[in-house]
Amino acid sequence: MKNAPPTRLIDSNEKQGTIADHICHQLKNDIIEGKLAQGSKIIEEDLAKDYGSSRGPIREAIRRLEGMRLVERVPHAGARVVTLTAEIMHDLYIVREALEGMSARLAAKQMDDSEVNALWELIEVHEQAVDNKDGEHYFLREGDLDFHFRIAHSSGNKWLIHLLGSELYQLMRICRHRSASVESRSNVALSEHRHIVEAIAKRDGELAEMLMRRHITGAWDIVKELVPYEACSDEAGING
Repeated sequence: MKNAPPTRLIDSNEKQGTIADHICHQLKNDIIEGKLAQGSKIIEEDLAKDYGSSRGPIREAIRRLEGMRLVERVPHAGARVVTLTAEIMHDLYIVREALEGMSARLAAKQMDDSEVNALWELIEVHEQAVDNKDGEHYFLREGDLDFHFRIAHSSGNKWLIHLLGSELYQLMRICRHRSASVESRSNVALSEHRHIVEAIAKRDGELAEMLMRRHITGAWDIVKELVPYEACSDEAGING
């Protein structure tokens, strides 16, 4: 299996739940950051040796990763890291554009002033991060620190929150990690985020949706140049 060694070996005295949590977190990050190659086979025995763990916590971690769609079971081949083909990524960005555009529209009407202020504070944190790294990366972290997740959560629509915060979340992190790796994208993305927040602050849902859709399209324009692309068609607003 093609993966970097874990950051630390697991203490055999740790509880199984804690071990599974740690292994799942480490593998998840390795997959998202590309340290664990897409399509690579996951061998429980090898992971158990790497992490100094029994196979029980390894099996639990793999099960969780399957739930996140980062690992898939291949008939007669076992567990493998998900492979995001260009066609799959294209389809994913079409879904992202529609769902995140709608979440921005709804958030403009649902967010109160304190939530908008929190978004501005988040923008400032991200701006400092970009400055500290000379604009090389604008990789968004999970949960409340994630600009896109906050807007989706503020939409007030449970289906949007579920789809963007659970079903598609980790796959979208892989895509965003790829676009963020392009130096020129960092400051552009940050500027686009600022414009989106401005529209939300003005309670202009139509503008917020348009800007978010344009932002997702721009990210796709970057990502599609980084992967071999076959069977791609410009449709549903994702233009080349």
